[in-house]
Amino acid sequence: MAHMDVFRQRPFHMVELSAAVQRAPFKPNFLGSLNIFTPKRVRTPIVSVEDKGGVLSLIQTSERGAPLSEGDREKRNIRDFRTVRVARGHTLYAHEIEGIRAFGTDSELQSVQNEVAEIMDGATGLRAAVELTHENMRLGAIQGIVLDADGSVIRNWFTEFGISQPAEVDFDLDNASPASGAVRKACNGIVRGMQRAAQGAWVPGQTYAVGLCGDAFWDDLTAHPEVRATFLNQQEASDLRNNVGRAFSSFMYGDILFVNYRGTDDNSTVAVSADKCKFFPAGAPGAFVSAFSPAEFLPFVNTPGQDVYAIVVEDRDRQAWVRPELYSYPLFMCTRPGMLLRAKRT
Repeated sequence: MAHMDVFRQRPFHMVELSAAVQRAPFKPNFLGSLNIFTPKRVRTPIVSVEDKGGVLSLIQTSERGAPLSEGDREKRNIRDFRTVRVARGHTLYAHEIEGIRAFGTDSELQSVQNEVAEIMDGATGLRAAVELTHENMRLGAIQGIVLDADGSVIRNWFTEFGISQPAEVDFDLDNASPASGAVRKACNGIVRGMQRAAQGAWVPGQTYAVGLCGDAFWDDLTAHPEVRATFLNQQEASDLRNNVGRAFSSFMYGDILFVNYRGTDDNSTVAVSADKCKFFPAGAPGAFVSAFSPAEFLPFVNTPGQDVYAIVVEDRDRQAWVRPELYSYPLFMCTRPGMLLRAKRT
């Protein structure tokens, strides 16, 4: 029978357990798998961002020998942002590890390690909850407004950088005439607006626009006669039959990669509203940053921040329970919020 003393062995010490959780595989989510966020591992809870507002302007012609016009200096502004804490625990009671030794030759230690690993890294474990929270913050960052679990605002990057949020674009998907070219015109407007707001973050041949579509927006877009007519007379007609319009797939149209975003199964906790589409740049250097601070515990102070940290808290008085806990200290940032555009179905 397993005893609570097993948790005092080395595999459950804070540093070793955190390292093990860092190595544990997890299923990447869509925005995480795009790798659009530049990782920044800081040693303090504060992340500093320098905003250099260089301005390009026309030069008035002048006569030879006349005084030169004076160029404007770059305006620099340092902004400090604090990372947030994401933390969750799961209490494991003594009676739950009675007779826990698995069938076969597993040792008591191995059996308890497996139990803790399931709490930490199981399908509905602590790491899965932290990863879902990270995805929700990424989804907020690519829209410019990062929300907490209760819907309150953690960061409004439009406000933080003094930029007005661009107006929502009407994609006019109820206009069924392919000859009007309304959908492609709307796509051109999105790409132009994104490039003009890039401030050096748009790299030709590397950067492209992505549109995360809600379900109704996706269905109307892929069923639109203008979109379908574009594919029918090309070799890509097979794509139209086999891919375009399929749920939770993607396709390129109007220089935009449209994706039917799949969030949580309730289609509300982490999701794009059914009638909406959210546009953001991919392959744009420095446009998005994911900063991580170190944990608040002595072994990690002043070390580069990691994605997650693990700890097991003991009931030292009665040895009635232990509590595996997982911590993360992220900041998901958009440094070019002017590039973030949005659209509605009609």
